[in-house]
Amino acid sequence: MAAAGAPDGMEEPGMDTEAETVATEAPARPLNCVEAEAAAGAAAEDSCAARGSLQPAPAQPPGDPGAQASVSNGEDAGGGAGKELVDLKIIWNKTKHDVKFPLDSTGSELKQKIHSITGLPPAMQKVMYKGLVPEDKTLREIKVTSGAKIMVVGSTINDVLAVNTPKDAAQQDAKAEENKKEPLCRQKQHRKVLDKGKPEDVMPSVKGAQERLPTVPLSGMYNKSGGKVRLTFKLEQDQLWIGTKERTEKLPMGSIKNVVSEPIEGHEDYHMMAFQLGPTEASYYWVYWVPTQYVDAIKDTVLGKWQYF
Repeated sequence: MAAAGAPDGMEEPGMDTEAETVATEAPARPLNCVEAEAAAGAAAEDSCAARGSLQPAPAQPPGDPGAQASVSNGEDAGGGAGKELVDLKIIWNKTKHDVKFPLDSTGSELKQKIHSITGLPPAMQKVMYKGLVPEDKTLREIKVTSGAKIMVVGSTINDVLAVNTPKDAAQQDAKAEENKKEPLCRQKQHRKVLDKGKPEDVMPSVKGAQERLPTVPLSGMYNKSGGKVRLTFKLEQDQLWIGTKERTEKLPMGSIKNVVSEPIEGHEDYHMMAFQLGPTEASYYWVYWVPTQYVDAIKDTVLGKWQYF
């Protein structure tokens, strides 16, 4: 009679344990050469992978762009930091440029800034704020204030190279011919004004010096009719105002064709000066007893360009 057993489809308790014991206690079969080499290779790979997973991630170098991403789009730290800035309006070639510039920077450094804006080389610039701006003085020293208008005159290198050489030669010949003529101060038309003598209220002169334009009008001078005349330079409007007792003429500086001058014989610290208002010499407006230290500043301011003759 068959022994009572477990129902069909069910194993008796202990069967799995016995099977595992039998399998565990079964002697291992020796590996052949091919199997042994494969097993050794797999073990080596597992060991290398484990060592790699334990190594720390490499530190990011200080110069890595990723580490610097937070400041890479900002301005240079310290650029202008701690420096007092002034707002300037730089005017060149009838174009205005609004810039902020350190108040304690020199005229030479201002020229470099103008070069970066306009492309005008510093050596070709004449920078004016109430006359020529000294290269060795700071904007604070010459009392530049915020909102000041800085006038710049000069020609780019391309403009200089484009100058018509034959025209320059003709101008030089005309100048040489003019030098052969009788000095202006001896000519009859001027002599009648000069013979009146130096005006008592004319501004003092400094012989052998060159100065910026004064902050007040140049006054106390004579015009061709012997009447008193004053010159006011309105740099912010690019105008020259010629004032007499009767009226004031407001002339755009761009409309003045030329400026000529000559020392007054016997009073070389003063000049007689003419502003050419039309196409010919007949349009000269003469002014007498101009202090010599302002002559170059007047020419540079009015003409707004370099003279080659």
